[in-house]
Amino acid sequence: MSLFWYDFMQRALIGVLLTGLSAPALGIYLVQRRLALIGDGIGHVALTGVGLGLLTGTSPVLTAVVVAAIGAVVVELVRERGKTSGDVALALLFYGGISGGVFLATQSDGRASLLSYLFGSPLTISSHDLVVMAVLGAGVLLVTVGLRPWLFAVCQDEEYARVAGLPVRALNLLMAVTTALTVTVAMRAVGLLLVSALMVVPVAAAQLVTRGFGSTMAVAMLLGVVAAATGISVAASYDTAPGATIVLVAIAIFAAIAGTVSVLRAVRRRRGAPVRPAVNAEPPDVVLQP
Repeated sequence: MSLFWYDFMQRALIGVLLTGLSAPALGIYLVQRRLALIGDGIGHVALTGVGLGLLTGTSPVLTAVVVAAIGAVVVELVRERGKTSGDVALALLFYGGISGGVFLATQSDGRASLLSYLFGSPLTISSHDLVVMAVLGAGVLLVTVGLRPWLFAVCQDEEYARVAGLPVRALNLLMAVTTALTVTVAMRAVGLLLVSALMVVPVAAAQLVTRGFGSTMAVAMLLGVVAAATGISVAASYDTAPGATIVLVAIAIFAAIAGTVSVLRAVRRRRGAPVRPAVNAEPPDVVLQP
């Protein structure tokens, strides 16, 4: 009998699928802005929220959302004002966030629970956790897909977006909060330390085979779902760590696509056919339309 007949496996599958769908949808904007590692920083801040939830006896997921959102907004405001470099801001996120989370969790005797949030534990996702993940995931998709032209314009050229009349600051803050929501969605599925991989790796793989921003987003989301479904299946079959297995599957997909593309390009060169590089450009009329 398949393990997915069990309720806890069905919840785990739905949880990782939500993560595989929402993480690349947000990750493509971070990659476009060369902020691929910001997910790690926000993840460390979310760890403080988890520790706070364990200490106060409230839902760690909800406290993680609040703390991560506040941290993301602070970092965005610091980046915008230019009072310190992005590297310093990320360093503060990394070390302050993880230190605060560990400190608070140890005060509440929640060390074992903390590990499940660090490395993911989809098999322990409850019905309540699944509802929260679904709501947050829907919010992430609503922002990333619904506001795609605006967000693309801001990521591509902020000055151009201002001239076009877009609310750049509001969109930047919205993107920061959406990053926090994405991290929180993925927290139970792949863990805070691995969430950035699902934001970046499917996008990097999709960029190898697509030529437009919209198509790259669609393919990245598809690859994220495939990696999530395959990873949880492999983990269930061979009793491996689900979060790590999902990320390794995503990396394997990237390696397979990169290898295939390299072989095809080598064949085209040998035959004398021109090789066209991928272009992630959006038509100007799409960008300017509200």
